[in-house]
Amino acid sequence: MTASAAYNKTTLFISACCGLLLFGIALLTLGSVAQGLQQNFKLDKLEAGTLFAILPAGLLTGSLFFGPVCDRYGYKILLVSACLLLATGFTGIAYSPSTGWLQFSIFIFGLAGGIINGATNAVVADISGAYKGANLSLLGVSFGIGALGLPFVLGMLKQYYTYPIILSGAAVIACGVALFYLLIRFPLPKITRAVPLKSSFGLLKDVVLLLIAFYLFCQSSLEAIVNNWTTTFLTEQKNISQSNALYALSAGITGMTLMRLLTGTVFRKITAKRILLFSFGLFLCGIVLLQITASFFTALSGLLLLGAGIAGGFPIMLGLVGSRYAALSGTAFSLVLVIAITGNILVNYLMGVVAATYGIQHFITLLYIELGVMVLLFISIFKKIK
Repeated sequence: MTASAAYNKTTLFISACCGLLLFGIALLTLGSVAQGLQQNFKLDKLEAGTLFAILPAGLLTGSLFFGPVCDRYGYKILLVSACLLLATGFTGIAYSPSTGWLQFSIFIFGLAGGIINGATNAVVADISGAYKGANLSLLGVSFGIGALGLPFVLGMLKQYYTYPIILSGAAVIACGVALFYLLIRFPLPKITRAVPLKSSFGLLKDVVLLLIAFYLFCQSSLEAIVNNWTTTFLTEQKNISQSNALYALSAGITGMTLMRLLTGTVFRKITAKRILLFSFGLFLCGIVLLQITASFFTALSGLLLLGAGIAGGFPIMLGLVGSRYAALSGTAFSLVLVIAITGNILVNYLMGVVAATYGIQHFITLLYIELGVMVLLFISIFKKIK
């Protein structure tokens, strides 16, 4: 039996979807239970903000860690461990006896999430042939389902159960996914001896990989400011109610999920270049609608188009990484994801400074700037590839 015949691609793809759905749930968890945590631990706004800063630090660490490990030791041990760590994080957030334990649990939570996000994308890239971007888009649908589903489930269950009970249920699901990973076969490790440091550091000199990494720097930061600042912009600048602003934001995640579903199915054979060009058009229309909006319906339409425009970035760029750097795909994914998450943190902070100093209306200005930079990087990437 050959290494390629030792595992079932369909089973592996389903397992990756389970992991990324779990990551979608995890990423929305802290914000969804933030009010309960503030009440239980009597946190002020500064202390609550510290909790939100710990999560990206964990994600960054997990993203840096997973690549070299899965290239050297394979995916199974890493993913099983990450799911168990995520279950520990869910439980710790639910039942921490002190703020110190809560902070540690959130870091573990982020660490596990970063590993699961990176490893599931890498394994799908490894098992996909010519349609890596399309398959990664389909994988991304499961993230959207998890991200959209958690607020809905919490809304239904919170009148019957406290948030610790709900998080305990999420921990059980994480353990179930760990068991699933334990029972299936994964691709063999790419490296059977020590990780070749020369090759790994050589990736840092690859211009195409760095261009892709900084494209994802913009992509990740774009997602961050849309998710974190849209409701403030709509309520303060456009006089839309808080509840309607949240509905509009959900439309953004819906647009992203639908577009990824289309990219993985109907648009499967369309080239990555054309998908991204179409995405830029959708995103530009979304920004314009948000800028001119005077109604909830226009804002909803704008966010739907924004989400659809954002959808292609990660799957397509990670597909390019998986194709070009197959021998060290995990390490290459680690590099680009670390730079992407750094963009998420830095630009989100920058948006806070801009909003405080010059006004929330410059949310739109930053969206235009990000789009312009991404178009320039897109041109450079495909010119180099050609």
